[in-house]
Amino acid sequence: QVHVVESGGGLVQAGGSLRLSCAASGYTGNSYGMGWFRQAPGKEREFVAVIRWSGGTTYYADSVKGRFTISRDNAKNTVYLQMNSLKPEDTAVYYCAADPIFSNRHYDQENEYKYWGQGTQVTVSS
Repeated sequence: QVHVVESGGGLVQAGGSLRLSCAASGYTGNSYGMGWFRQAPGKEREFVAVIRWSGGTTYYADSVKGRFTISRDNAKNTVYLQMNSLKPEDTAVYYCAADPIFSNRHYDQENEYKYWGQGTQVTVSS
């Protein structure tokens, strides 16, 4: 059983930055992938970024490439999402999720992720 808790959301102006944190408790083995998803009002939840605990392999959605960076601190069992150059369209609830068996082919699919946090609101004003 893995428990994940997000933090760091808030209100920021367009062009600003925020850093989200995802603290994971319980067993997170080398095969785990830790992902970030987001859901904007009236839209489906979408993949943002993922990192594998072992090796640090990362993938990003095209919409955030070059602006967002996902990283991990294995000692703290924490994953971060550094978000720069934020845009109003980045406004959403951001969710952290754990995938017990990281896949290079299916990392962007919600049903691969077994454990989810409650989400943290990010609002970008124009």
